[in-house]
Amino acid sequence: MKRKAKGMGSTLSYGSTSSRNVSSAAGQSQENLFDVPLEILEEIFLSLPPHQVVRVCRLVCHQWKEVADSESLWRERCRREGYRLRDASRIPKDWRLFYFLCKKRRNLLKNPRGEHKMKNWQMENDGNDWNVEEVMEPHPNEMVKKNFVTSYMMCRKSQLINLELEGYNPSFMDDFQPDIKISDWYAPRWDCGSQYEIHVELLNQRKQPVQKFAPETVYFQQWNDQKWNQMTHVFQNYGPGVRYVRFTHGGKDTQYWAGWYGIRVTDSCVEICPAMDT
Repeated sequence: MKRKAKGMGSTLSYGSTSSRNVSSAAGQSQENLFDVPLEILEEIFLSLPPHQVVRVCRLVCHQWKEVADSESLWRERCRREGYRLRDASRIPKDWRLFYFLCKKRRNLLKNPRGEHKMKNWQMENDGNDWNVEEVMEPHPNEMVKKNFVTSYMMCRKSQLINLELEGYNPSFMDDFQPDIKISDWYAPRWDCGSQYEIHVELLNQRKQPVQKFAPETVYFQQWNDQKWNQMTHVFQNYGPGVRYVRFTHGGKDTQYWAGWYGIRVTDSCVEICPAMDT
């Protein structure tokens, strides 16, 4: 059957047997191209970089998207890469989210142990200011060999963490609101009284507080055991808008001795992590 195309001087053919066969063959070849058994497709995806699976493979067709979004794929990735649940009874609602949070998890604070003196810290100093020394008492983490030491007047230091620059974009933070875990280690000197304080804030784009953690000041008497103590807190369900974390801690000695006899701090940490790990 021949039909003229309006406004054109040529003739177009529609519905011929040969064109239908070509179209059918092309459709079949395209289906065959992507029609791979799911278990084989999953194994292929497991050998690819995870971001490629999410950003490229899942956009190819419905079958590939089904595998790329499957719980079994991301659960197996976690198993192979060693991302394990601390409590086997707490199963993630989203294994893909759990995987990427584990993969990106790291301490967002720079120079938390004083290996680089006071680099990366903003300081509010008084007395003899801050100092960095070898630990007097072995730390529970054998990797920790240095600590920051305060003086006879209040010493504080802080860091401002830009979450977007660290790889956690605004839409992710607003949609998923992952747990934000903070940790800090502090210890007194055995022969001098001291005090310790910590203040951590979640801030919005204007650097205004969304949520904060500010426990009461901790005091140590003279002639103590100078053991290490850990302060921890987890921010959860903090709502949309969080863009920064401001971490501030410090203290002083309570006997006003010249030098550095105040509270010691080290191995401070701010992490974005899966809920089942907090």
